[in-house]
Amino acid sequence: MKRKLLMGLLTISMVAVLGLTGCGDSKEEDNGAQDNAAEQEADADSSDGSSETPAASGGKGYVFETDGITIGVDMDMAPIADALGEPKSIFEEPSCAAQGTAYLYTYPGFEINTYPDGEDNYVGYVVLKDDTVSTPEGIDLSKTRDDVIAAYGDNYEEDDKKISYSKDGMTLNFIFSGDDLASIEYTSSVLN
Repeated sequence: MKRKLLMGLLTISMVAVLGLTGCGDSKEEDNGAQDNAAEQEADADSSDGSSETPAASGGKGYVFETDGITIGVDMDMAPIADALGEPKSIFEEPSCAAQGTAYLYTYPGFEINTYPDGEDNYVGYVVLKDDTVSTPEGIDLSKTRDDVIAAYGDNYEEDDKKISYSKDGMTLNFIFSGDDLASIEYTSSVLN
C-alpha cells in the first residue's frame, strides 16, 4: 500500500513538474542546427493584422557590439549568426512568445535568444555572461553599480537586484548578486 501511494505521489509530482517547464519538448542540437531554422513553421500573420513585423524597429535602443558586429534586440538573427560564425551550442524549443521555434545561441562570453516571426527569427535578448565582453559604453561584469550609473546616467528603474534602462522599446538590465554585477541583459519588449 505504501509503495502504491509513493508511486502515485511520484507520478503526480513528475506530471506537475513537466507541466511547469515551458511550452513543450525541447532538444539540444549540434552546431549544424542553423540549417533547421529555415525549415521552421510559423504563422506569418501578426495578431493585429498589420503587415509590419514586431522586429521592424530592430537595432534601436541600446546595442551590443562584438568583433565589429552590432547586435540589437528585434534584429534579424540570420545575418548576425552568419557574421558571428559557429556558436559553441544551439538549443531550440517551441516559443512561448510566438508561434514557431525559439533558439538559444551560445558564444564565448554571451548568449542570444531568438523569437520567431513568420519564417524569420529575431533577437529577443542578449545576455553578457562574463567579463570577456562588455557593452559599447565599457561596462563588463567586473564593474560596479556606480560604474553602471556613471556610464548610463540617473534615468533608471531599480529593484533589489537590478538596474534597468529603457530606450526605444527595449530594456537594458544590469543584474547584481550582492555588490557584484552578475549579468547584463538586452531585452526586447516583445518578450515582456
